[in-house]
Amino acid sequence: MTSNPLVSKLEHGATLRDEDRAQLEKLCEPMVEVSARKSIIEEGDEPDDVHLVMQGLGCRYNLLENGNRSITALLFPGDFCNLHVAILGQMDHGIATLAPSHIVKIPRTTIEDLMNNPRIVRALWWATLVDEGTMRAWLVSAGRQADRQMAHLFCELLARLEAVGLATEGTFDFPVTQEDLGDMLGASIVHVNKTLKALREKGLVLFDGKRVTLPDPTKLAEFAEFDPLYLHLENAALKKPSRPRRVSSGSRAE
Repeated sequence: MTSNPLVSKLEHGATLRDEDRAQLEKLCEPMVEVSARKSIIEEGDEPDDVHLVMQGLGCRYNLLENGNRSITALLFPGDFCNLHVAILGQMDHGIATLAPSHIVKIPRTTIEDLMNNPRIVRALWWATLVDEGTMRAWLVSAGRQADRQMAHLFCELLARLEAVGLATEGTFDFPVTQEDLGDMLGASIVHVNKTLKALREKGLVLFDGKRVTLPDPTKLAEFAEFDPLYLHLENAALKKPSRPRRVSSGSRAE
């Protein structure tokens, strides 16, 4: 696996050639260091550049009327922050770092040039569809009990970080606060603390500072009812749990 997280990620979505990898690697420089908890783009901005996370951790978020923040997506190394800004023009959400990060600013014209490469176009479409699938999975997970919702999040983190070579044997860095977790799950800090304690007591998730270990990922996936299908990672370590298929009460249209 290449050490470039963008290439590692996109190779899950398309069969890339050496010249494709070289073209993508050229996108990834120069990088800009951004400290933790800094805004990259704010809602309403009209950015000229596409931003790419190469190291660290970012998030998409919206601010609520009461000033609270709702985190709607996590951005790991290899993730574009605003790939389709040329189409949308104006941001309908904000993007910020949660940890010290290395960010690449890519001119819009450079992204447009990539559209001449059908293999890279396929990979970018795949990445966009995975983003949409992840958002749907978060919406569904929000209806689960708090411990299962959080367990589902940790399963997703493991799968996504393994895909870019940033998780080993169920262990990965996740430098966020309980407040950040609350913003992801729509829960108070007190509730997040209780939920984390419950997962620790079950032996499903262990913490060492900002280092997370999932001792038995398969057991955690079964507890969370985690189905990695929406990530479309053919070689994901966590496989779809076997469980009875639920039949819809409605009739199928002929």
